[in-house]
Amino acid sequence: MALLCETRGRQIFVSVGSNQVPAAVEEVFHHPGMLVGLGDAGAHVTGICDASMTTHVLAHWARERHALSIEEAVRRLTSEPAQVFGLAGRGVIAPGAFADLNVIALDALTPELPEFVYDFPAGAGRWTQRARGYAATIVNGEVAIEDGRHTGRLAGRVLRA
Repeated sequence: MALLCETRGRQIFVSVGSNQVPAAVEEVFHHPGMLVGLGDAGAHVTGICDASMTTHVLAHWARERHALSIEEAVRRLTSEPAQVFGLAGRGVIAPGAFADLNVIALDALTPELPEFVYDFPAGAGRWTQRARGYAATIVNGEVAIEDGRHTGRLAGRVLRA
């Protein structure tokens, strides 16, 4: 009840259906066939929001539980999936690679409460979730997001297989 009052009714309560044993999740992180990631192409945006997955991996599993080092967590979220999916020049900091970077204040990194917004065509809604602790997001060398606010710069492009 205290959380409900503190958040003025915005706190969301969920029933966990799997991955309830932290030690078992930590074990999965070290399996050679495991790839960290989520994605359903937006098929369930009115019912679930997995936007906090990367923040949760970095803040909870790496920073708090030490299941992965911060460096390993970043690699597992960036260069590893880029390599698996054949996205050349992505997920690495190297000459000729795309300059897509997050500047992170690791001690401040935490997901915010999810919220339901109505910003799809025809007023349709979806769940979204912001995070604190990302000082900036740089896309192709341009600061796209600074302190949680979009700068108006659109330096990215759609990736196609």
